[in-house]
Amino acid sequence: MSRTTFFERNIGRITVEVLDGRTRQQLCFLDKVEPHATIGEIKSLFHKSYQQLYPARQDLKLDPKGKSLRDDDVLQNLPVGTTATIYFKDLGPQVGWTMVFLAEYLGPLFIYLLFYFRAPYIYSHQDVFTSSPYSVVTLACACHTCHYIKRLIEAIFVHRFSHGTMPLRTIVRNCVYYWAFSAWLAFYINHPLYTPPSYGDMQVNYALAIFVLCELGNFSIHVALNNLKAEGGPKCRRFPHPTKNPFTWLFFFVSCPNYTYEVGAWASFSVMTQCLPVALFTFLAFIQMTIWAKGKHKTYSREFKDYPQLRMPIIPLLL
Repeated sequence: MSRTTFFERNIGRITVEVLDGRTRQQLCFLDKVEPHATIGEIKSLFHKSYQQLYPARQDLKLDPKGKSLRDDDVLQNLPVGTTATIYFKDLGPQVGWTMVFLAEYLGPLFIYLLFYFRAPYIYSHQDVFTSSPYSVVTLACACHTCHYIKRLIEAIFVHRFSHGTMPLRTIVRNCVYYWAFSAWLAFYINHPLYTPPSYGDMQVNYALAIFVLCELGNFSIHVALNNLKAEGGPKCRRFPHPTKNPFTWLFFFVSCPNYTYEVGAWASFSVMTQCLPVALFTFLAFIQMTIWAKGKHKTYSREFKDYPQLRMPIIPLLL
């Protein structure tokens, strides 16, 4: 009776072999794993053998050059037999997304203020702690500060992340990008020799109005996306729709209006300050966000058969 019970208890179980994705060396052998076990549970079992390789550092694939397995993938639903060979890659040290955004956004916030207040060793000695006679410089500082404060608020209270961490090396690269650009554009906007825009207050005021609208729109889209995830739960897949908030009506035309508003905010900031480094930052940001938007748009179109045909990735009717 005990033998029959033991046999019944183990029949259908899967043996999991974890190999190094680069050297093909066996790292771990998991015997008699339940077929309904998830990849997340496999990662936890692997972590017991390698304490330094916590689950967030692990990238598991069925093929070394294939697609990464999700934590909620179930073993028996994967194309494996009684023995599953899984390839491992170390993603390196990981940092939580909230800390990621704090690092990325606090830097530009304070760096810009150093230039605005003309801290020592930035400009000439006689310009230390002096202020610009042009109101556009103060407006630019207010806009830049509010932009990054908004981002910090969203990172802490609004955003929900499908992946809980980011590799440390990626954070360093992102921080260099954001911090360096913030210092570069702040240096010119707050420079004692800075001259105001060609069309004066009219150019500044119109650009300021567009900037504020885009910031409100960007925040509204992030709240709408957060509410969509909260209503459906982490495993419910739905694409976003416009809500009663007029700023979300851009969903009628684009898949990623948050990127549309983000580009609009930086474009208006470029016009308001008439500063070439800001325009270059806006251009590079537009390229990156277009890549992200096209990827998201492609995923929506492939996953949902009823996805609206009118929508474009980032620019209504064009791109």
